[in-house]
Amino acid sequence: MAADAAPVRDRYAELEEVIRVTPQRAVPLLAGMEAEASRTPAEHARFLTLSCDLSHRLGKHEEAVQLCEQALQLGRQAHDNGIVARALLSKGYAVFGLNESNQAHQLVWEAERLAAGTTDTGVHILALISSGESFAEEGNFPVALNKLQSAVTLARQAGDPLQVAIALKSLAYLYNQMREFDKGFEAIVEAERLAEQIDSPGRLAIFKTTEYILSVTSGDTARGTKALLSALTLERGIGADAMVSNTLVNLSDSYLKQQDWRRALTYAQQALEQAEKLHDDGLAATARVNAGQAYLGMGRLAEGKKHIEEGMDWYQRSGNKPDQQGVLVEYGDALERAGDLAGALAAYHRERALSNELFETRRQKAMMELQEQYEADKRKRQIEMLRQENQVKSTELDNRRLQQRIWWLLALVFALASVIVGILYRKVRHANAQLEVKNQELKQQSARDPLTALYNRRHFQEFMRSHQEIERRGAGTSGEEIVSAMFLLDVDHFKNINDTYGHGAGDAVLREIADALREILRETDMIVRWGGEEFLAFLPAVPRGSLDEVARRLLAGIPQRSIDYQGTRLSVNVSIGFAPFPLVQGGGNISWERAINIVDMALYLAKGHGRNRAYGVRGLVGLDPAAMDEIEHDIEKAWRAGLVDLSIVTAHMPELRMAS
Repeated sequence: MAADAAPVRDRYAELEEVIRVTPQRAVPLLAGMEAEASRTPAEHARFLTLSCDLSHRLGKHEEAVQLCEQALQLGRQAHDNGIVARALLSKGYAVFGLNESNQAHQLVWEAERLAAGTTDTGVHILALISSGESFAEEGNFPVALNKLQSAVTLARQAGDPLQVAIALKSLAYLYNQMREFDKGFEAIVEAERLAEQIDSPGRLAIFKTTEYILSVTSGDTARGTKALLSALTLERGIGADAMVSNTLVNLSDSYLKQQDWRRALTYAQQALEQAEKLHDDGLAATARVNAGQAYLGMGRLAEGKKHIEEGMDWYQRSGNKPDQQGVLVEYGDALERAGDLAGALAAYHRERALSNELFETRRQKAMMELQEQYEADKRKRQIEMLRQENQVKSTELDNRRLQQRIWWLLALVFALASVIVGILYRKVRHANAQLEVKNQELKQQSARDPLTALYNRRHFQEFMRSHQEIERRGAGTSGEEIVSAMFLLDVDHFKNINDTYGHGAGDAVLREIADALREILRETDMIVRWGGEEFLAFLPAVPRGSLDEVARRLLAGIPQRSIDYQGTRLSVNVSIGFAPFPLVQGGGNISWERAINIVDMALYLAKGHGRNRAYGVRGLVGLDPAAMDEIEHDIEKAWRAGLVDLSIVTAHMPELRMAS
C-alpha cells in the first residue's frame, strides 16, 4: 500500500522506528504529516507526541516537554487515557533527558496506571517496560523484574514481535544489573532473532549494543567487541549516523579496557570526526577523553593531557558534574599508570573537590526535602487548629441564638463552652510541644548526614572553630605523650561499586562502613562523613604511640564487614591518611584546616602506592611557610627532602617508618 493512501495512524508505528533509529530522517517525514494529523484531536495529539519524541532524540529536551504538554492537554480534554498515558511516557523521556530522574519516574508510573485501564495494548506494554526500567534505576530489582516479565507476556499475547523484542532487550539489561548473565544472554539472543525476522536492522544494532554491555560486565570482552563491530556494520548500512557515533565511542572504550591503545585511538578519532559532523559536543567530548587515555597508554603524555583537558572543558561548561567526576577518576588512574604522579595528584584533588561539591549539593537537597516536610506538617497543624477555632466560633454563634430563645440554658451553654475551650487549650499545648520536638529533631538532623547518621562536615567545622584549644596535652599512665589525632579514610574503588551494582549498593557500603567505625573506635571519638566516600575520625586524648595501631585496626576491621546487597556479598578496603593534632611547625601550631590538608596528602600517598594501607604523618620539624607550601604541594617530595616523618601501616604487616 502506498504511504499516501495509508491512514495516518497506520504510519505512526513506522515513523516511531525512524525517530528511534535515524531521527534526522524523520524531520521531513513528520512535517509532511502535520496537515493530515490535524483532522481529529486524537490524531493531532498523537502527532504532538511523536514531535515530542523527535525533539527529545535530537537533544531538544525542553522543546520536547512543551510539545508533550500540548498533547496532554488534548488528551485530557478528550478524556482519552490512552492519549494521556502515551504523552506522559514521552514527557518522562524528555524530562529524564534534563537529568530530572525522580520526576521522570513519577510521570512513567502515572502513565502505567492510566494505560492499565485502556484498550490500547501497545501503550500498556510500553508503560510496563518504562515502569520496569524506572524501578531498576532506583535499585528496586524485584519490582522491575515483575514489570518487565509482564511486558514480555503481554507482548507475546498480542502477537507483536517488535514489542516482544523491545521488552526482552530491557529484561536483558536488568539481568545484567542483577548479575544473572545467562538469563540476560538468553533474552538478548531471542530479541536479536526477532529483529532479524521482522527485518529491523536498527533495532538489531540496538540489541547488539546491549549484548556488548552484558559481555563486558560478565568479563567476555571478545564477545562484546564482536557485538559492537556487528552493530557498527548495521548502523552504517542504514545511515544511522548518531548510532554510529555512539558505537565508535563504545568500541574505543572496549579497546581501552583491553589496553589495545592503537585500536582505541583509531575508534576514538573516528568517533570525534563523526560527532563533529553531527555537532554533538557531548559525544565529541567523550571521544576526546578516550583519545587522551589512549595517548597516555602509549606514553604520549602531552597529547593525552591535551585531549582529555579539551574534553573536560565541555563537561565543565555543560555543568554535567557527575560525568565530570567519573572522567577525573579515570584521568587520575591513567596518569598514575603512565608514571605522572604529579599529574595524577592534581586530577585527584580536582575529583575530590568536585566529589565534595556534589556531596554538599545532595546534603542540601536532603535538608530542603526535610524542611519542606516539616513545613507541610506545620501547615497541616495550623489548618487543623483553624478548623477547630472555626468550630468554636460556630458553637458560640449557636449559643447566642439559644440565649435569645432559651435563657434558662445559658449556664449549660457557658459550661459547654468552657469544656471546649479547655480541650482546645490542651490541644494547643500539645501541638506546641510537638513543634518543639520537631525543632529539636531538625536541629539534630542539620548536624547529621542523612545516609549514615554520622556527623557531617559542617558540624565538625563548627566544632573545631568553637574549640580553639582542642588538644589535650599531658602524659598517660605510662608517661607517654597524650595527643589528639585525625584519621581520613577513603573507600577504594568506590566508583566501580556504583557503576557495577548501582548507587543503592554504594549507599549500603557507606552505611556498613559507618557501623564499622562506630564499633572499632571509641564512643568519645567524633566520626564524620567528610565527603562522598570519605570519612573523618577525630580522636581526642590518645597516646601518640598508639596511632599506628588504630590505623591497623581500621584497615583490618572494615574489610571483615560484608554487605549483602540484592543477593551479592560485597566487602571493601579503605586507604587512610592520619596524623596527631596539633602538628608542630617551628615550635608553634598550624591550623586544623591545614592539618587536615596534610592528612589528605598522606591519604593520596596511600592510594597512589597500592591502596588498602595507611600513611601517617608522625611530625613536622621546624618548618617555615615556604617549606609548608612544599609539603602541601608534594608530600612525598617533602619526605624525601627530610621535611616530613612518615610511617606506613598495612592490615597484615607491622608499620614501616619511612626514614629520610
